[in-house]
Formats: sequence, structure tokens, C-alpha cells
Amino acid sequence: MTLKVYNTRTGKKELFEPLKEGLVRMYVCGPTVYDMAHVGHARSYVAFDVIRRYLEHLGYRVLYIQNFTDVDDKIIARAKELGSTTEEVAERYIREFLKDMRSLRVKPATIYPRATDHIADMIRVIEGLIEKGHAYVVDGNVYFDVESARDKFGQLTHQSLDEMMDGARVEIDPRKKNPKDFALWKAAKEGEPSWDSPWGPGRPGWHIECSTMSTKYLGEQFDIHGGGRDLIFPHHEAEILQSECYTGKSPMVKYWLHNGFVTINKEKMSKSLGNYFTIREILKKYPPMVLRFFLIYTHYRSPIDFSWDQLQEASSAYGRLKNLSSTLKIAVNNGGDGSVDQEFLKELSNIESEFYAAMDDDFNTRVAMAQIFVLDSLVKRYMERGVSKRGWKRARAFFNTAMRIFGLSFPKGRASTGRERELIELLLQIREEMRRERRYEVADRIRDRLRELGIVVEDTKEGPVWRLA
Repeated sequence: MTLKVYNTRTGKKELFEPLKEGLVRMYVCGPTVYDMAHVGHARSYVAFDVIRRYLEHLGYRVLYIQNFTDVDDKIIARAKELGSTTEEVAERYIREFLKDMRSLRVKPATIYPRATDHIADMIRVIEGLIEKGHAYVVDGNVYFDVESARDKFGQLTHQSLDEMMDGARVEIDPRKKNPKDFALWKAAKEGEPSWDSPWGPGRPGWHIECSTMSTKYLGEQFDIHGGGRDLIFPHHEAEILQSECYTGKSPMVKYWLHNGFVTINKEKMSKSLGNYFTIREILKKYPPMVLRFFLIYTHYRSPIDFSWDQLQEASSAYGRLKNLSSTLKIAVNNGGDGSVDQEFLKELSNIESEFYAAMDDDFNTRVAMAQIFVLDSLVKRYMERGVSKRGWKRARAFFNTAMRIFGLSFPKGRASTGRERELIELLLQIREEMRRERRYEVADRIRDRLRELGIVVEDTKEGPVWRLA
């Protein structure tokens, strides 16, 4: 099966074929850096990290650009609240954001462009839009004229300009020709950061930032543009209008991908609603990999309704994966005679096929992950049945590949204390007594319970040995 992706622009799944063979150029809208990142942010960046990882697994070189919006009304308000500068606020929260991403094993972007480093580029694009009749100047502000690009409007919402105007509650601004016109450049206000421009001092509008930075680093047309569903309108629609009118090339992006929201009680998690948890708050209660598992155990386009109960379930499921990792490591070291390899490898091959079919179906991590739990059941069924080292090595290689695609790791447990060692040794002595008395069910329960606690027991000719998973 070949990879198909759901394209918001066309509203259907399409065969994935990048514009340049072997290279995927990908832009994902980054955060506005005025506060700590929350779980909704984590959902988006983990989702596109998995997409990137799978594309790399398929052999593509991925040029991944993710911007930082480091000048914005929210940043200005935050700076005033903290008695700081906008530069200090942005720098602080960029640093904290990157720390959170490292915790969640999100791979670094190829480039992290910042809006304030590209003001001259934005001015040049705005000048071009004015020259081509797509923008106009009013009192030091520059607005995009949506009527001038009526035919390009609604590529993602699939609604015409007239349909968007009907029923839309838009604040009337007498400076605009059309209520849907949006700011490309905002005239300076006292106490706010500003830059010189042909229209007077001011700062760029939000939408022009992404158009400018994406085309600068990826070209006038590129493969993937990603972001949350909330960015479809107006942000991504505005990007299309700006970029296609400036470059004269269409489509700006071949595949538009949008992730679903994280909700709480079916309502979108957001700072404006105050119903959010920061990534740091979650990581005080659960390890980073549990949160990552929680986020990828739902298909990226589907919403995730957040609850602590679901996080606990994710913790248990991640524990199964951690135990499977340890079990496969032991199995490789204690292979059998290979008497059941043929049937074992046939079942393993089916699991592999189903896993890749799911990932090729618009990166369906939910279905793909389910196959890893099928693998877990397979390993348990064949653990004492004579699978050879070669068979176990193949199973372990597939498992490790799947975990790399998911971006999941299994950190070593902490070192045990002397008292803990004594307790573990005592339990193993009791287990050995149960085995000698042929009370294997009790012995197995002790072994399995220790495994759930992160302690792997391996039976050798010299007796049982244990280690932290």
C-alpha cells in the first residue's frame, strides 16, 4: 500500500507525491510565545512529529520549518503584566517551549524562524501585494483586499466570500473596504514595539508572518502545511490569499493537514477559555512518554477529550509497551529451537502488514498502535514455545522500528535502594519455593506483578536474575 493523506483543501484522501522526488518540504505553524505551552499545543506538535518521523522512515528527506510568533498583542499585554519587554517575554517562553518539546521527544525543526527576524522580508511582500492591487494603505495601516482575490477565497473552508459574509459577525471598521479585509501592517501605537516601513512605523499582522517565512524557506510552492483545525479560518485562508497573490502560483501548498482539538468536557482546550493544563502540570504527575502515548493513541484528525482517567489508562497501556520491550530483549537472549518459527513469523508478518497499512492510511496511529498490542499478545503466546533467536530478533526489530516512528522511548528505571533489593530478593526466593512445589500459577503471578512494577525477572541455569526495566 502507498501513503495516502487527507487534504483539507480537497476534502479527500490523496496519494502522497511530493513536488520534488525524495524531498518533503513541510511547514507547521508554531506558537505565539507569551505563556507556557499547554496540552493542546503538545497535541499538534506531537502529531506532526509522528508524521515527519513516518515520512523519514519511508526514506524522504524532510525539511521541517516551524515558526515562532514573537510579536503579537498577547505578547505585548504579557510584557506589560510582567513589567518586562516583549523580547524578554518571547525569549523566555521560546526557551520553555523547546524544553517541553525535548521532554516529549519532538524532533527539532530544521529551522525555527522568528517573526521579528523577518520584518524586512514581510515589508517586501506587502509592497508587492500593494503593487499588484491586492492591498491598500489607510492611515499607516495596510489591509489585504479580499475582493481582489475573490476566486481564491475559501479553498479550505469550501465557502465563497459571499457565504462567509452571510451570517458572519464582523466588527465594522470604517477604514476597511470590506469587513473581511485583514491587516498586513498595523500602524504603531504608543508603548508598543514598531519598525520603520514605507507606510510609517508599525508591526506586521499575524497572517503575513507565516506566508513570508514559509515561502522564504520552502519556496513559492511546497508539500505540506500543518496546524490545528482552529487555524483553517482565518489564518490559513489568509495565508493562501497572500502567498498566491504575491507569487502568482497556485496552489501554494499541495497538502493541507489539520489536527483535531484537545477538549475538556467536549469544549476546546484553550487559554482564552481558561480550561487548560500546561505540559508542565501534566509532567508533574506522569512521565513525558505517557503524555506522548496519550496524544498519539488517537488519529491526528480526531478530537481528544482530556481527562485524568484517560491519562491513567494511557499510563497502563504505555506500561504494557515497556514490558513488551523488556520481554523481547530477554527473548532474543534466550531463543529456542525454532520449531514454531514458521507459524510465529507468519503471524508477525500479518501484524507488520496491518501496522504499515494503518500508517499509510493518513497516519492512523490508533489502528497502528493496536497492532503493537496484538504483537504483545503474540509474544506472550509464543514465549515458552521454542521461537528461535532469529524469530525474536525480527519481532524486536519491528517493535523498535514502530517505537521510533511513534517517538516513544523506555527510559531506564531509577537505581534501587538496598532495602528494595532485599525485598526483591525475598520475593524471588518465595517464587523459587513455589516453583519447587510446582505451584507455577503463584510463581507466575509473582513474576508478572514484578514486571508491572518495572522489575524484569529472567530465569537462567544458575537461577533467577532480575533487573530494572
